[in-house]
Amino acid sequence: MPETKPPDSSRRSDRSRRAIYDAALALVAELGYPRTTIEGIAARAGVGKQTIYRWWPSKAAVLLEAFVDLGDQAAEAVGEVGAAIPDTGDLAADLRLVLRATVDELVDPKYDLPTRALAAEGIVDAELCARYVEKLLRPSLQLYVDRLAAARAHGDLRTDLDLDIAVELLTGPLSGRWMMRTGPLTHDYADRLVDYVLGGLTPR
Repeated sequence: MPETKPPDSSRRSDRSRRAIYDAALALVAELGYPRTTIEGIAARAGVGKQTIYRWWPSKAAVLLEAFVDLGDQAAEAVGEVGAAIPDTGDLAADLRLVLRATVDELVDPKYDLPTRALAAEGIVDAELCARYVEKLLRPSLQLYVDRLAAARAHGDLRTDLDLDIAVELLTGPLSGRWMMRTGPLTHDYADRLVDYVLGGLTPR
């Protein structure tokens, strides 16, 4: 008789995790964070709630990991996992490229509602906010810091430039407009941000 292989538990776990991620993001988008429950996520994913509790301590942990995975998928789709912001020698062009990509992500319905739910909950949940900053926000902002540091080293920016403040000037208005819906998020807006910010950062 041909030898039969036992089921691959790792593949089964991967499928279950993916189903849980998808369920968590979908429910948060549909119901909002407060009404999303572990029981609801388990039912939508087709797993037992004990499966979720075996891997995560709370729904916040599930959502945060699901969102990290969502970002990894987006980066992998364009071959940018762990990649730095391009350094073509043209700082303005490089920043426009990455800010335009950020605009595209923020206006994508797949990201918009879950991101809003996570951001809103982070305002009142300091622990969730800290994990969000550590796992998602800070690594993303560090890519900007690294690119600006390289530009400063090449003499393209002021030598006394505070890199963290410079990054906030680039990304803060974009996040603020998205969060408060004070205006449209477009590539033109991203380009103008780069132009206005660099106009105040270049050497005098």
